[in-house]
Amino acid sequence: MARLPAGIRFIISFSRDQWYRAFIFVLTFLLYASFHLSRKPISIVKGELHKHCAAGDEAEPRFSGQGSSTGHGPPHQLLDNETDCGWAPFDKNNYQQLLGALDYSFLCAYAIGMYLSGIIGERLPIRYYLTFGMLASGAFTALFGLGYFYDVHSLGFYVVTQILNGLVQTTGWPSVVTCLGNWFGKGRRGLIMGVWNSHTSVGNILGSLIAGYWVSTCWGLSFVVPGAIVAAMGVVCFLFLIEHPKDIRCSSTLSTHSKGYESATDRFRLQKPALHGEKSRPLDPEMQCLLLADGKSSICPSHVIVLPGDSGSSTAAISFTGALRIPGVAEFSLCLLFAKLVSYTFLFWLPMYITSVDHLDAKKAGQLSTLFDVGGIFGGILAGVVSDRLEKRASTCGLMLLLAAPTLYIFSTVSKMGLEATIAMLLLSGALVSGPYALITTAVSADLGTHKSLKGNAHALSTVTAIIDGTGSVGAALGPLLAGLISPSGWSNVFYMLMFADACALLFLIRLIHKELSCPGPAAGDQAPLKEH
Repeated sequence: MARLPAGIRFIISFSRDQWYRAFIFVLTFLLYASFHLSRKPISIVKGELHKHCAAGDEAEPRFSGQGSSTGHGPPHQLLDNETDCGWAPFDKNNYQQLLGALDYSFLCAYAIGMYLSGIIGERLPIRYYLTFGMLASGAFTALFGLGYFYDVHSLGFYVVTQILNGLVQTTGWPSVVTCLGNWFGKGRRGLIMGVWNSHTSVGNILGSLIAGYWVSTCWGLSFVVPGAIVAAMGVVCFLFLIEHPKDIRCSSTLSTHSKGYESATDRFRLQKPALHGEKSRPLDPEMQCLLLADGKSSICPSHVIVLPGDSGSSTAAISFTGALRIPGVAEFSLCLLFAKLVSYTFLFWLPMYITSVDHLDAKKAGQLSTLFDVGGIFGGILAGVVSDRLEKRASTCGLMLLLAAPTLYIFSTVSKMGLEATIAMLLLSGALVSGPYALITTAVSADLGTHKSLKGNAHALSTVTAIIDGTGSVGAALGPLLAGLISPSGWSNVFYMLMFADACALLFLIRLIHKELSCPGPAAGDQAPLKEH
């Protein structure tokens, strides 16, 4: 019998479960990358909505919506502004506040909607819920761009469009995290989700490149094309997304023969009769570190908090207040509020900052801003690997936040020294700012959503994810708004604000870091898999 080709041997070396798991990993990666792809154009187009005209252009009639005489789009001559040109109403001297209002509208709606989205998402099929959100998001993203083609100059139109888009985009994060959590156990979760969370940076990079391609000639396409991509991915989601391994009779955890990865049903059945005899054996170190009686005690407790769902069964969806009672949820939520404030200020204002400092046009500034996201990819993966090795999520986040504060201060100074310095600081800042943000929104959220105190209630994952990311989105809404208000007084003041936010994020982690350092981390074999629904 002839020897099988090397490629075929490689394919059959993986089990059916492994292929399905890899497929879900890639699919959810692409689905959420498309969400971020549709969020990035607004930051690229800002430089076109309001821009300084060249000296030679001031003597000629100026038209909004285009930076050259390409003939694309409807003409609109500016009558009330003699120093700037752009797209009304963003061509006025208070353009920072008007552009900041667009960011705030989207992010405030996103923050409010996120608290509801996780609760609703738990009670609906993920595939249908996510498909609806992607189709609606594609429609509203494209609608913003249609304002260019239909010569819309109403601030209310753009604000309402941003609000609606922010609301429907909340369907994405709880859905993809819950789906990925269903397919992957806790083993190497930091690494797996660190790699997976690079979808944020990949989406931002693609969004910047796509929006930048048309920004100077026809900025409406900078929104229409990403909107079409998100809608198309919604169709892919409807056709291919598998919510849970049990739907196709796959195992719900990574394949292993370790007793730490026995089925969720067996684990739960063994736990129930052993509750009365647990006094004779030590508690799991994870519970010991997270369930300290008070912040000052250095002795690990001998009790476990059980948080049942609404109906008290292991299959019931957990209540909002019940999810808040999970140890660590409040602390990480507040930490993410300030970490996301820093990250989203960069997301929405970095291209304009580069334009003002390095005097580049909107297209080149948008391309250069992608380096921040490239650094974010490495930062997210590094945070996941380090937290897996140390088995200390809070300490890993704290270390990166501690290093990020002086980096932000240096950024505001060094970036003015030239293009090369800006590139170096973009990569370094992206890694340190995005690392904690990525770790909290993925591995930490999944850890807390499947915490042992829930005793098998994995339905909490979507709600916990929504609470953490929803709180973080409050900071995401405040950051760009504050940047818009502060930037007229100087970009240095914006960076001082970011440094203060970074310090606040670290402050909320101190208690959890103290707990982690006071108690030993869990052994590698004690990692518990996600419980089945």
